[in-house]
Parts: sequence; structure tokens; C-alpha cells
Amino acid sequence: MPVTVVRFNLVEPDATPASLSARYQAAVEMATYADDRGITTVQTEEHHGVANNWLPSPFAFAGAVFGATRRLAVTVSAVIGPLHDPLRLAEEIAVLDLLSGGRLVTVAGIGYRPEEYALFDVDWKRRGELQDELLETVLKAWTGEEFTYRGRTLRVTPRPFSDPHPLLLVGGSSRAAARRAARLGLPFFPSAHLPELEAYYKERLIEYGTEGWTMMPGAETPLLHIAEDPDRAWAAYGSHFLHEARTYASWQSGDIRSAVRSAATTVEELRAEGVYRILTPDQCVAQGLDNLVLHPLSGGMPVDEGWRSLRLFCESVLPRLD
Repeated sequence: MPVTVVRFNLVEPDATPASLSARYQAAVEMATYADDRGITTVQTEEHHGVANNWLPSPFAFAGAVFGATRRLAVTVSAVIGPLHDPLRLAEEIAVLDLLSGGRLVTVAGIGYRPEEYALFDVDWKRRGELQDELLETVLKAWTGEEFTYRGRTLRVTPRPFSDPHPLLLVGGSSRAAARRAARLGLPFFPSAHLPELEAYYKERLIEYGTEGWTMMPGAETPLLHIAEDPDRAWAAYGSHFLHEARTYASWQSGDIRSAVRSAATTVEELRAEGVYRILTPDQCVAQGLDNLVLHPLSGGMPVDEGWRSLRLFCESVLPRLD
């Protein structure tokens, strides 16, 4: 059975507080609906200070989703580690792990937007060092035992539900990220399909004498929207996908590797490229994908259209997957 994911970043350009509140509430309701119909995962992420209102607080959103669901996992992909206090983050994840019964998956990256570091007055040049400290600290904190942190002896409570600790992966597209994951014996989450980086990670596991595994996007991991008439949907809603694609493109320099990478400047180019796909239910089934990532509220998509896509997926695609 393929992995099925519903992705939310809650983007809405030119939102009002009322419209954004309605979007957030709709996303939680969509998660409940998806959970009831067997969707595997809700995926969310973290970005700060973005004009289009990109979600900055993925753990708060995850808590709302956990309160409204019983089975699906929530993957935070990714939390920007150096922007967080290590002790506070350990507590936040432990509480969510307890609330959800172990359904939280956290991918820790270092981000790629210097302006986010400037917003929180965090030194961009120290991001690798800060990430090392954060990962080492949360792993010690989750043991429930005393440990030394910045010259002090302390203990963090409560202990998480998951044993030995909540699922924590190291994300990134660099050798430094792969080395960090291997040294700590943590799973590695490359930000794109990078087999050579996966091989490097496995070599480092042997070097460090640790164990781990890789969760890597496929060579093709398109973002999906389901519609009875794709031509009409592209004409009516293609601008929302293009907005998100152009936002990502504005953030990604040549050395940033991401599963969501588009060079399109028009809706027509975006459609031809295939990173975002609007498909009929039959076309979606015929794709034969191992991971199906539905993006019902992409780029400020109207909530009603997001619901149409999600319902079509759950009613006309999901029952036919095997």
C-alpha cells in the first residue's frame, strides 16, 4: 500500500486574520476527515517572516491535528533546529509525543534562509554548531536523567512516550548533514532524491560504528491535486501552484537541493514541468506512485476547492490503491 500524505503549509497571500483563521480550522478538519479514511500522514513545515503567511509554528499545528485524529502521523519536515532553544524543543516534542501516543515525526534541518536567522538574532555562521548542540541536547533530555548543558547539571521532564525517544531524523542535502546523522546514530532524511548522499551516510555509519536508516524522497514525488477536469482546474487555480513554486525558487540557491524545485515562470510551464500535477482520479491511480502527496491548500488555494480535491482523493483514489 503506498504512503499517503496530506501536506499543509497554510500559505495565503493577502490573508485577513479571519480568512487565515478559517484556513487553519479547515486544515484541522481536513486532517480529521483524512484520518477517518486511512490517510497515512499529515506533513507540515516551518518558515518565518514570509509575506504569504507560511506556517511558522508547526508543533502548535501538530498539537491541534493530534487532538482531532487518532491514527495518522504528523511529520514536521522540517523544523529549523538552530532557531529553537534545545531544552524547550525537547519539552515540546515530548509533550506532543505523549499526547499523540508516538505519532510525531520530526525532521531537524538547519534551513536555507539567512533572513530567518536574522529575525531571531541567531548567527547564521554558527548554524552547524548550534544544530549539533540541539540534537545532542534533546537526545540527552529525553532520557529523563541528569546531564550537563552549558556548564549546568539539569534534568528535563516529562519523558516522552516513545522508547527510546520520539522519531527524530536529520534532514538536509549536504555531507555535513549526513555526517551529523551518522555520528549521532539518527536516521537521515535527504531533502531530495540523492542516492550518492545516502551512500555517503551509510559509509559514515560504518566509520562511526552507529546504526541508522534513510528516508529519502523518490526520484519523482510530485505534489498532487485531484480534479474531475484538470484543464479547468489549471485555468482556475494554476496561479496558486505557481505562487508556491516561485516562492520556493526565490529561496533556493544553486547548492540547495529540494524535492520541490521548479524553474517555471508561467502556469503553462509549471504544468508541463510535472512538479505539481492536477490529475483525475483515474490518472492518479495510473501514476503508480509509492508516495502520494496531496496538497489541497497549495499557495492559498480556496478552501472549497481544497475540500473537493481531498474528497475526490479519499473517495475515488484511496480505495483503489494496493
